Amino acid sequence: MNISVSELIVRYLERLGIDTIFGMPGAHVLPIYDRLHDSGVKSVLVKHEQGAAFMAGGLARVSHRPAACIATAGPGATNLITGIANAYAERLPVLAITGETSTYIFGKGGLQESSGEGGAIDQGALFASITRYHKLVERTDYLGQVLNQATQALLGPEPGPVLLSIPYNVQKESVDDSVLAQIHFPAKPVNRHTTPTAEFIELLHAARTPVIVAGHGCIQARARDAIAAFSERFNIPVTTSLKAKGVVAEGTPLSLGCLGVTSNGEAYRYLVDHADLLVFLGAGFNERTSYLWDAKLLAGKKIVQVDRDATQIGRVFQPDVSICGDILAVMEDVFDVLEADGMPPKSRELLDGHQAASSQPADDSAAQAQPFRLMQAFFSGLAQRFPHNALVFDDNIVFAQSYFDVSDRNHYFPNSGISSLGHALPAAIGARCFAKDSPTFAILGDGGFQMCCMEMMTAVNYGIPLNVVVINNGTLSLIRKNQFQLYGERYIDCDFTNPDFGLLAQSFGVTHYRIENEAELDALFADADLTGTINLIEILLDKHAFPRYLSAR
Repeated sequence: MNISVSELIVRYLERLGIDTIFGMPGAHVLPIYDRLHDSGVKSVLVKHEQGAAFMAGGLARVSHRPAACIATAGPGATNLITGIANAYAERLPVLAITGETSTYIFGKGGLQESSGEGGAIDQGALFASITRYHKLVERTDYLGQVLNQATQALLGPEPGPVLLSIPYNVQKESVDDSVLAQIHFPAKPVNRHTTPTAEFIELLHAARTPVIVAGHGCIQARARDAIAAFSERFNIPVTTSLKAKGVVAEGTPLSLGCLGVTSNGEAYRYLVDHADLLVFLGAGFNERTSYLWDAKLLAGKKIVQVDRDATQIGRVFQPDVSICGDILAVMEDVFDVLEADGMPPKSRELLDGHQAASSQPADDSAAQAQPFRLMQAFFSGLAQRFPHNALVFDDNIVFAQSYFDVSDRNHYFPNSGISSLGHALPAAIGARCFAKDSPTFAILGDGGFQMCCMEMMTAVNYGIPLNVVVINNGTLSLIRKNQFQLYGERYIDCDFTNPDFGLLAQSFGVTHYRIENEAELDALFADADLTGTINLIEILLDKHAFPRYLSAR
């Protein structure tokens, strides 16, 4: 049966399991929007196309399945770029659909043309380095192959974003719906892992004080429960990267918390002082996690690295044992062998002593924490009020890394990827479209909030419950901190005047809370509806207070 290309694209979305698409219509993409009208795919109108890409990324991050955004040609497509680049860095399966001028006017200077012809901007070139696959679809005779390649890129072993740019006239052409039969979904890998685990097991037997360094790959592999069981059975403490907070419940005896330059340093001290074996599980050991690749973290230790991505093996350090494969499968296999061997749990004497010492903060640590008592109390209250099922998207990260104990049933999504400010709010909206019953928080500085605050109206328009937490200190904190530490307090373009957030919330039609002290914070968690409404929560902070960690020079 013949159908239009625009209808075929909508059916393709449905075949991918996509039920929500974020975007903004324009003349060059209206044929697809027209077919969305009567489809099972709900369209969400955003305020800016960057928000659409971030929303799709947030949904993909929570659901572990493809998500989609849509924009018109020219500026609609270019506005997607930052969000698509973030999805590429995060390896998120985001399908971006854009319109284009009709093929018969390519090179003639059509309105918003981005075909790359006749001096027009080349949309494909702009997206080439931030997508797994991109295609300007100029004809229908190879449409089946294009959609199949898009599917392989979205759902393959190393997923990532895909761009399909479809000219206006092509959207209205007819094709046989049998084209959909050419789409093949990638088969799941048969091999559990490619490298024997015997040497890994031998090192675990020999180690006195092993530590697991868990990265985001553990979450991608759905290995949280397996790693927690492994840690508990053999008394092996776990520290995580920022993106892996909550792989094991933080605040529990075998959790060392987060490893990283903005953390409280507990994990760093234990690794340097006591660990003799480090087991990296899906952890890239990037700049933040490694304290700018501090050699003391790895010195004098045996190292095991397990990762599904072969390009990560040995990328920044030399492992003694490397295993390329599925983290869940590897850890289940190793657990079974150690159990059969009867390996006894490791002694917790050094760990218990370390944690006892860490619970007695030094005078300078207590002094440093004093200006941030309100942020510490906020994250403590958040963890207590929502011990499970909460989604927390965090642009700020500095305070959460030290103060937010993420349970093994909560979900923490730091602003990683390309670390774009203004990410948390739209990403949280996208996530809540999938996880409809999960209390959802977007945490941003006041500078980042003003990059995306218009998307609060998207949440209002669609009745998407959301808590937007704005840290109000009237400055770009990281810039001000760096100018204080590294540039002789020569402050430039870091301070600004905020709008009245209460009046802004009123104009949005959402509830506003202004938090200046712990009593007001206690009242917020005791009385506010933080699950079923939209709230703008403003926490005041002194702009002259900032953590003492030193950023990269």
